[in-house]
Amino acid sequence: MHSSIPKNKTTAAWLALIFGQLGLHRIYLFGMKDLWAWVHPLIAAIGWWGVHRVQLYGQDDQVAWLLIPLLGFTLAATSITAIYYGLMPTEKWNATYNAAAPGTASGNTNWLTIGAVVFALLFGAVTLMSSIAFSFQRYFEYQVEEARKISQ
Repeated sequence: MHSSIPKNKTTAAWLALIFGQLGLHRIYLFGMKDLWAWVHPLIAAIGWWGVHRVQLYGQDDQVAWLLIPLLGFTLAATSITAIYYGLMPTEKWNATYNAAAPGTASGNTNWLTIGAVVFALLFGAVTLMSSIAFSFQRYFEYQVEEARKISQ
């Protein structure tokens, strides 16, 4: 399943944090044939399309307020993935991702790993809360608009 090249936990965490929406962390760990590696950029692209629609049509575009949270939730999910990788015990990391390369120490935690976890916590929390706030705000504004139409 995994190649004999040892996988580094710090590298995987930073790839998930910085390039997670492109699925590079999945390609790094599982190779080009990993389906989930190709799903990440597809969902992120749909979210970016929502951002583009807001720039073109403004915040009243209902399609955009359905699409933008996909980007936010993808970024939050890859932040959670970075946290998961960074906090995984060395023994579990090596058993899971370096089973074909015994005797490696690529799952060791260092300050760069902790840095990835800290930034992922910060970025993931901001992204997730922003996505939820945007979604609820647009939903309730839409409900108010519909109520005004009914009352007139």
